[in-house]
Amino acid sequence: MIAIIDYGMGNLHSVSKAVERLGYEALVTGDPERILAAEGAILPGVGAFGDAMEHLRESGLDATVKQYAASGKPLLGICLGMQLLFSSSEEHGEHEGLGLLPGSVVRFRGDYKVPHMGWNRLSYRQSESPIFTGIEEGHVYFVHSFHAKPERESDLLAVTDYYQPVTAIVGRENVYGMQFHPEKSGEIGMKLLGNFLTLCK
Repeated sequence: MIAIIDYGMGNLHSVSKAVERLGYEALVTGDPERILAAEGAILPGVGAFGDAMEHLRESGLDATVKQYAASGKPLLGICLGMQLLFSSSEEHGEHEGLGLLPGSVVRFRGDYKVPHMGWNRLSYRQSESPIFTGIEEGHVYFVHSFHAKPERESDLLAVTDYYQPVTAIVGRENVYGMQFHPEKSGEIGMKLLGNFLTLCK
């Protein structure tokens, strides 16, 4: 069973349906006990970083997510959910994140269109990661105005190019994150999500 963590901010339905299409049982829940009992967990997210962290703290789910990550079972953050894995964000002020991955989330700065929106090609930095098994580099769908800057190069699994290298997939041990929406990214997105789910025993 895969827990889709419901803290009041996230694209829960589409993520849940994508998990079910891949042949897994999905449970949308904000119940800490049910989350901690799941074989895998997904932290989705749509909206602002500060609001999301406030929702997580008020519900106590920030501690649940950290406890889940410490259990060694696979955890995946999607879009804003990936950004929440990091130490901090400068979105509408300075906000503390979950701190599961060291690094910060910063706004795109430059003479180009923000948000970064559309299909962009992935470039694997660590092609040996199990998340990439059987998948060639290809295009996935992004919508974001802020991007993560991991402190550790080893946590950066894939980037895309938007006037600079942009963090697309991160991972360390059992904790993964995807800046794009795999459930909206066609065959490659579903294969990436499927590879994550195969890690959930």
